[in-house]
Amino acid sequence: MLIEFSVGNYRSFKDKVTFSMVAANIVAKDKQLDDNNVFAVDDELKLLKSAAIYGANASGKSNLAKAMNFMKWFMINSSKETQSTEKIRVEPFRLSTETETQPSLFEIVFLLNNKKYRYGFEANQERVVSEWLFYVPNKRETRLFERVNNGNTDKINLSKTFKGEGIHPKTRRNALFLSVAAQFNVEIAEIILNWLTTKLQIVSGLEDKNYLDYTIDSLSKEDSSKREIVQLIKQLDLSIKEIKLIKSIIHGNIDYLFTIIKTGHNKFDTEGNSVSIELFDLDSQESEGTQKIFFIAGLLINTLKEGKALIFDEFDARLHPLISKAIVTLFNSNETNYHNAQLIFMTHDTNLLTNKLFRRDQIWFTEKNKYGATDLYSLVEFKIRNDASFESDYIKGRYGAIPYIGDLSQLFGEPDA
Repeated sequence: MLIEFSVGNYRSFKDKVTFSMVAANIVAKDKQLDDNNVFAVDDELKLLKSAAIYGANASGKSNLAKAMNFMKWFMINSSKETQSTEKIRVEPFRLSTETETQPSLFEIVFLLNNKKYRYGFEANQERVVSEWLFYVPNKRETRLFERVNNGNTDKINLSKTFKGEGIHPKTRRNALFLSVAAQFNVEIAEIILNWLTTKLQIVSGLEDKNYLDYTIDSLSKEDSSKREIVQLIKQLDLSIKEIKLIKSIIHGNIDYLFTIIKTGHNKFDTEGNSVSIELFDLDSQESEGTQKIFFIAGLLINTLKEGKALIFDEFDARLHPLISKAIVTLFNSNETNYHNAQLIFMTHDTNLLTNKLFRRDQIWFTEKNKYGATDLYSLVEFKIRNDASFESDYIKGRYGAIPYIGDLSQLFGEPDA
């Protein structure tokens, strides 16, 4: 389970951005929101099943998803897919003389095998400056390892529990010790990277076609996932009565087998009676919205069934607001999300901004401050009435995080005489 994610320019930077899925100590207007949208890890920790992040264009919503995606990629691949001369793909905050030369910070807090872990690192384009891993085996946080840079050399303080002796000399300056440790079969490192690979998915709604294979793979199996995907697509009112997978071969120097999805629609006679099923090609004859639902259907079902965390940028792109709401409701429900999967999404869809769908701690905003840096804050920070209209107040600017549009009436000036 994902608990928190932080990103900033260095560890002491006061404007470090932290996003949290920890439930606040509040009571929702509708008690059903508390019963469905929150789950208890133990007596002290409760987590949210979903969260929405709003903000104007260029306010930093997508950058948060990109930072998470980079952190995931670097943790998994820095020891095996980079060379010693490659630069690390971090970019300092360039609008401040204080931070433009400072390393970038990334930290993630998560639950794995009923234990809480906190892992992070600082890096510039040349090297990993520091790295740390802590966990809570019982009640107190305990260090597993900590890497510090002393000039041109690294020092790594290891606990006996981590069992990573002898690996430090094999760790390049532009690679993470955790990634190298996993390559050398250190069990804790392997478990963490396996969780990261299999349980944390980061998706862009502008590139969701890349996830069609999830759906095709599930539809190819005669199991419950196939039935659930078909049921989901049918229930979303797409007028699709049947789904067929057609395998085709492209002949060339190397024959290539690929799968085409066909969607079945009712064909009617002059009396309005259904007489047959007409097959359409998903790629060329269905709308972009219908295509997107197919792209992400397998991913959504898999996330819910496996209790994963899904971070979805541009969530509402090409989706009707009612379909977006239906997907969020799948996560905010004990009936359909009994494994406590988590959905975190970036959106402009204000139809979802309602206290009938979300608690206040599930709604977040991004806004650029006067220095051009992103502020991230939750609706729970505002004192508002229980019956407040989140959507109306947001559009009115009460919570910030909206574009301030200038006077466009004189855009083209006076017409020529």
